[in-house]
Amino acid sequence: MSRYDVERISDNVHWVGVKDWDRRLFDSLIPMPEGTTYNSYLVRGKKAALIDTVNPGFEGELLAKISSVMDPADIEHIVMNHAEPDHAGSLPFMLGKCPKATVLATERGARLASMYYDVPEDRLQIVKDGDALDLGGLTLRFAEAPWLHWPETMFTFLEEERVLFPCDFLGAHTARGLWDDQNDELYFHAKRYFGQIMMPFRKQGQRGLEKARGYDPLIIAPSHGPVHRHPKRIMDLYEEWTEGRTRSKVVIVYVSMWSSTAQMVRTMSERLTAEGVEVAVHELTGADLGDIAKDLVDARAIVLGSPTVLGGLHPMAAYAASLVKALRPPAKYAAVLSSYAWGGGAVKQAGEILGPTGMEIVGVVDVSGPPREAQHQAVAELASELAARVRG
Repeated sequence: MSRYDVERISDNVHWVGVKDWDRRLFDSLIPMPEGTTYNSYLVRGKKAALIDTVNPGFEGELLAKISSVMDPADIEHIVMNHAEPDHAGSLPFMLGKCPKATVLATERGARLASMYYDVPEDRLQIVKDGDALDLGGLTLRFAEAPWLHWPETMFTFLEEERVLFPCDFLGAHTARGLWDDQNDELYFHAKRYFGQIMMPFRKQGQRGLEKARGYDPLIIAPSHGPVHRHPKRIMDLYEEWTEGRTRSKVVIVYVSMWSSTAQMVRTMSERLTAEGVEVAVHELTGADLGDIAKDLVDARAIVLGSPTVLGGLHPMAAYAASLVKALRPPAKYAAVLSSYAWGGGAVKQAGEILGPTGMEIVGVVDVSGPPREAQHQAVAELASELAARVRG
């Protein structure tokens, strides 16, 4: 008897992935408060195909789950939708257990499979957009989906049962629930995930979503997080997010050493709120990057607050500004609040980092020493001007 329960997500598809409840950081950058999953799917017609593998370290669990359904040696195909190690890292192990199997990947994917995992050429099969694989009564259709979020990524679609396997696209970092309706906070985690991973690729995401909708899937089975048996919900959210639809919302990220910047942030947030603008404030020494990314998904403006430290931004503010630049949020406007003692410099560096984003810097308040009444008034006026832009 197997120690694992292997569930079907459709008549001929078994979920054979693993739940990593303990992982708290991804890419040494992305916080995961509820862990994550490495989803792998076994599709069985007259022939069998494994859709993606799992993160290294979980190979034994993957093999045990497959073995409870069928003899792994009979698997003839392993589909590599994406070459990142959390999905393809177990390829060498599985190829050893599945001696008849070939790896199906895009042309770029095949190169990465060879480079990262030493997959021999005679065990690689390149598939192109629109290609199909006949499993004997079941058909897998492949669609190239580059830059979601690596250049080699693709989708796989099981035509007869209308199951879409989009790898990282439409996923979420959480280990709770096999199905979307078993996790009440799924869309909170999905928004965090989008902000951290997919937001820099919104245009590619729009194309990917168009392909996904074209299949009219009954089930969406991503490689992280729960399986969607209500696919319209996640696709409607991705339509908003990939189009960059924003709200009357301002994200304030700041750090303060002796409270001068913090005082200005408070004035800014209170005036914005009074003018009917939604405000999300993140103090950087205790902030969760995932929450910041989530709030950036639909914010119309960003306020960066930082004291000057050694002629530039406080290092945590410089890090935050660089992340904003890298994540490419849809915000149109920015403002900077800064304080200094004997010499400035933070504002100049903020402009250098944020300038290439294309956001309009609506204004700056740079204070020497603690803010007095005049400086608080200047912050309030800047907040009113920013609110007018955001509401408009």
